[in-house]
Amino acid sequence: MALYVIGDVQGCYDELQRLLEQINYDPSADTLWFTGDLVNRGPQSLQVLHFVKSLGAHALTVLGNHDLHMLAVAEHTEKYRRNDTFRDILDSSDRDEVLHWLRQQPLVHFDTTRNLLLVHAGLDPAWTAEQARSYAGEVEAVLRGERYHKFFAHMYGNKPDRWDPSLTGWDRLRFITNTLTRLRYCDYDGHQILDAKGPLGTQPAGYHPWFEIAHRKAVDTRIVFGHWAALGAAKHGDNVYSVDSGCAWGGALSALRLEPDIAFSGVECEKKSEID
Repeated sequence: MALYVIGDVQGCYDELQRLLEQINYDPSADTLWFTGDLVNRGPQSLQVLHFVKSLGAHALTVLGNHDLHMLAVAEHTEKYRRNDTFRDILDSSDRDEVLHWLRQQPLVHFDTTRNLLLVHAGLDPAWTAEQARSYAGEVEAVLRGERYHKFFAHMYGNKPDRWDPSLTGWDRLRFITNTLTRLRYCDYDGHQILDAKGPLGTQPAGYHPWFEIAHRKAVDTRIVFGHWAALGAAKHGDNVYSVDSGCAWGGALSALRLEPDIAFSGVECEKKSEID
């Protein structure tokens, strides 16, 4: 029995199948965790959702920013963009079932037994793993409830850019969502800069990768994340792992085996989209 974390698939179904073949994935015994962004930029978003959904209890995924964007477009609170490639989902006969399933997925998965947290992008330095799980639950409750249409209408934006426990309403939910699905860089006081997307060293002065903030409260928790293709599949410090290798941009689709031992695997991908 093995536990694998798969980086951002982004509609690259064929590459996902090649990766599972490479790691000798056994669907009856192994478990797959996905870092989110199952959809968009690649050509087979619907097939990816069907596959992950079909795995049932043998797989789980957290939500990424592309997943949330697609849900917003489906609710007509955001426009379909030039580089979007999830029309196959929006036009599918089981559209409502698939979108409903996706809305039920968590923003964070925290396995307390393993002290292991799965998230799409990152954690605020002021949050423990338990707090991240709790704050994610606030957003999940709205996504799974009757107000989810309104959530998408208020989801977009880069403000507020710093955590304050007294935040309320849509500002609070937007900050939590941005942190878990978009964060890359912040300063030592926790101010986020969400438009900085490049590799390490290209960020504005005073900003650092969220996982390099020495005083962050989740420093003793193992964390696996995706979202940041420029980092590739790599270990950062003692217990932080990035797994997104930019498959849709012509990089690779990567897997991190966490049990029974730690090892990275990957398959090369053909470029399917321009980096945005």
